[in-house]
Amino acid sequence: MNALIIDDERIARQELKRLLSAHPEIEIVGEANTGEQALELIAQLSPDVIFLDVQMPGMSGFELLEQLDDVPQVIFTTAYDEYALKAFEVSALDYLVKPVAPARLSAAIAKLRPQQHRVRPERVFVKDGNHCWLVRVSDIFLLESEGNYTRLHFGNERPLICRSLAALEERLDPAVFFRAGRKCILNLKRVESVETGIDGHLIAKMRDGKNVELSRRQSIRFREALSL
Repeated sequence: MNALIIDDERIARQELKRLLSAHPEIEIVGEANTGEQALELIAQLSPDVIFLDVQMPGMSGFELLEQLDDVPQVIFTTAYDEYALKAFEVSALDYLVKPVAPARLSAAIAKLRPQQHRVRPERVFVKDGNHCWLVRVSDIFLLESEGNYTRLHFGNERPLICRSLAALEERLDPAVFFRAGRKCILNLKRVESVETGIDGHLIAKMRDGKNVELSRRQSIRFREALSL
């Protein structure tokens, strides 16, 4: 599993690398000491997991995550314990306080979800309040993030479920479901047409009549993925 270490302190990066050397299943593919550098490396390397500091010059760890359309699995490593709640609100797998204890690091690594082990069911149980549905995944045409919740769109229903968009994305077929931006995933089979907005972003017109604007980065990926 490929990992990227993001921390502005060189000594902290070295110590984490030393601790990770005891875990041969983790391959460190890069290091970044700023959020800007991390954005470039994430785009280039597509790491499975990032070990992320919270407070860094220029861009915090949370601000970095806000810039990402596709968020890798996240394990925070920081000297501050007051951001733990916020870390889990953005679906971090774990929150490790420096100095990182080897046992805590091992526990965090055990939570990592290898891509090949992820199960993608054909039907899912959905509950919103007193209402329940058994829905074919292929019938879900849009997923929209609302904080730590996600609103599903299928048929005429729009239930809000207590799962983050990132957590749901792991159970979706990437050949069918496309990340349109930080807060939205669309079903490619339910896209009726695509137009170009005045700012160059693509706009996907769904069969139900809803328009979904793709981010600039995902507009480029959309063209690359669906071009001959």
